[in-house]
Amino acid sequence: MKLLRVGTAGRERPALLDPDGTLRDLSGLVADIDGTLLADEDALGRIRSAAEAGDLPALDAAGLRTGPPLARIGKIVCIGLNYHDHARETGAEPPAEPVVFFKAPDTVVGPDDTVLIPRGSVKTDWEVELAVVIGRTARYLESAEEGLAHVAGYAVAHDVSEREFQIERGGTWDKGKNCETFNPLGPWLVTADEVPDPQDLSLRLWVNGELKQDGTTAEQIFPVGEVVRYVSRFMTLYPGDVLNTGTPAGVAMGRPEPKPYLRAGDVVELEVTGLGRQRQVFAQA
Repeated sequence: MKLLRVGTAGRERPALLDPDGTLRDLSGLVADIDGTLLADEDALGRIRSAAEAGDLPALDAAGLRTGPPLARIGKIVCIGLNYHDHARETGAEPPAEPVVFFKAPDTVVGPDDTVLIPRGSVKTDWEVELAVVIGRTARYLESAEEGLAHVAGYAVAHDVSEREFQIERGGTWDKGKNCETFNPLGPWLVTADEVPDPQDLSLRLWVNGELKQDGTTAEQIFPVGEVVRYVSRFMTLYPGDVLNTGTPAGVAMGRPEPKPYLRAGDVVELEVTGLGRQRQVFAQA
């Protein structure tokens, strides 16, 4: 299923995109798309049955904003330097263990919402990523197979980053990752049954119509199941938590000088196979 949330910011309603591309209203069945729903197999089953029976009312998508596909996110755990080609372009050694950092849930915006360049920023960068949404509580998992079994679904994430704040200002990476609007998510949460192999997905990103990133999750150093297993050894993952699993080569930081960091007015578009497409106009905070 392709689950999403539509409407004005803070007042989104749950919806489903059916195989014909028609937007269907879920508000008569469920309160929202969140961790509580993803952990409830009976509720998900009711959605599937209603969709298959044609019982869900259609929504007029014209002029309707698409919000983040997941409400009340508990935490966003991010994996850095998780693609062989990205490590090469930045001159970094592939890590022996996953590099873990956090983004605050309040960085999440809709897939087509405006993204704000922080005040004083000169190195705002793009990063298309595969987001993994947890559907079952995961703690001390023993295998990558167990890790995959705890995934409810997948989405497109844009891990917008400010490289000076991240790397040159001391401390951890978090200062360059948690600026407002720095995690567009969606348009859909695609349930795991529709993604048989998360290591066989293409990721692409364009800036002002020019292709900048063109990668594949096959390049991941630590595959999705292993990432979930690994993280579960250090913290408990709950339904509705999100893991951003890293970006392929092609970021501004990895390009020759002068590096083409983002400026107000730039348009970024990105997509992951089967998970939909985002489009953001960047503006000054």
